[in-house]
Amino acid sequence: MTVEFLITSLIVVASPGTGVLYTLAAGLSRGSRASVVAAFGCTLGIVPHMAAAILGVAALLHTSALLFETFKWLGVAYLLWMAWQTLRQKGALRIDVPQQEDRNEIPAQSTFRADLAVTIEAILINILNPKLSIFFFAFLPQFVSAGEAHPLARMLLLSAVFMALTFVVFAIYGLFAARVRDHVISRPRVLTWMRRTFAAAFVALGARLAMQER
Repeated sequence: MTVEFLITSLIVVASPGTGVLYTLAAGLSRGSRASVVAAFGCTLGIVPHMAAAILGVAALLHTSALLFETFKWLGVAYLLWMAWQTLRQKGALRIDVPQQEDRNEIPAQSTFRADLAVTIEAILINILNPKLSIFFFAFLPQFVSAGEAHPLARMLLLSAVFMALTFVVFAIYGLFAARVRDHVISRPRVLTWMRRTFAAAFVALGARLAMQER
C-alpha cells in the first residue's frame, strides 16, 4: 500500500460531491444513526463501479456513447428528483422528530424501514454516476505495477481500502452534521434556507453531471 494511494484516495473521498451532500443531509435531518447508515449506503454504491473497473466493464462504458449517456441522464434525473423531494420536505431533509415521551417507543420495524430507505437512496446516488466507473478504471490500475504477481488481489485490496476510507470520512461528515442538528431543526427559518441550499446543491450537481463528457 503506497502513501500516494492513501493521500489521493483521501482527497477524492473528502471532496464534496453527491455522497457527501446526502450524508450531511441525513445527519442534519435524522440524526447520527441515519448519517452512519447513509455513509454505509454510499460506500455500497461504489462497489458496482469498482467491480466494473476490475472486470473491465468500465472500458465499455467509456467507449459506448449510448451507454454513457443513458447512465448520465438517469443520474441527472435522480439528482433533480432528490432536489424536488428536498423542497417538498420528503427527501433527504425530511425531519422526523418524535415527541420526547415517544422516543423510546419507536417500533423496530419503523426504524428498519427508515434505515432501508436511506440506504437505498444513498446507493442509488452513487450507482447512477457513470463518472465513478471511468474514474476507477483510470485510477486503480495506476497503483498496480506491471510486474505484480497477483494484480486482481492487489486491486481488490486497493478497493477495500478505498471503501473503508469512504465509509469513515462520510461517517465523520454525517456525525458532525448530526451534532448541530438540534440547532437547525429548532429554527424554522434556518431549516427552510437549509432545504433550499441542499436542493440547489443537488440541482448544481445534476447540471455538472449533465455537462460532463466521456
